[in-house]
Amino acid sequence: MEPQLLLTVADGVATVVIHHPAKRNAMTAGMWRELPPLLGRLAADPAVRVLVLTGAGGTFCAGADISSLREPGEDPQSLAVRAEEALTGFPKPALAAVRGHCVGGGCQLAVACDLRFADEGAVFGVTPARLGIIYPPSSTRRLTELVGPAATKHLLFSAELIDTDRALRTGLVDEALPAGELDKRVAEFARTLVSRSQLTQAAAKEFVSGRTDRAAHWARQARVSGETAEGVAAFLERREPRFGWSPPG
Repeated sequence: MEPQLLLTVADGVATVVIHHPAKRNAMTAGMWRELPPLLGRLAADPAVRVLVLTGAGGTFCAGADISSLREPGEDPQSLAVRAEEALTGFPKPALAAVRGHCVGGGCQLAVACDLRFADEGAVFGVTPARLGIIYPPSSTRRLTELVGPAATKHLLFSAELIDTDRALRTGLVDEALPAGELDKRVAEFARTLVSRSQLTQAAAKEFVSGRTDRAAHWARQARVSGETAEGVAAFLERREPRFGWSPPG
């Protein structure tokens, strides 16, 4: 099978699998190009409420396919940044399910997700210093916001790989799972998110990113959509809410 992004959608959850097992799921230029339009389609699909990004087999993503750096044409780093920005801007919750290597561009993608769940045997690294590459400023800022200046400098200066325990301590990982438990936990958490208000989630994503100027917009959406009324009614009636709002396509 050619290197590609595989997609399945079931019960409100879209799962995108990075598939290039011959090179530990390294992202080719074509795969970087494919991700933004794929995310655009999923963002516009009301049947999709949560995104899970993972890798085929026993690894997440070992970065960019280095052989593609030698190909003429568009700068691979620019392609990676566009894919990363598309993932960051995805209007629904995005979860990274990480096992094995999550290195270079793979770590870049994981950091662009909202939350990261990792198998206890996963390893992480940001490795441009091994190649003499300047890590993009937007990616550096995003990593710094997640793990802080010191941990960012450690990762970028050294290009060392860190284990899941250290990734958890620095905030690079949100949950570390025992062997064999990753898929079960991610599926369970995704089901929880599917049951919650997409309006609340979309507003929270904007506010966390600093878009507090849209507070009035979201308050208006809460009123006209009926989401708040449904949530309160469900609470008083002791039933599960039936939220219906979805981001505009």
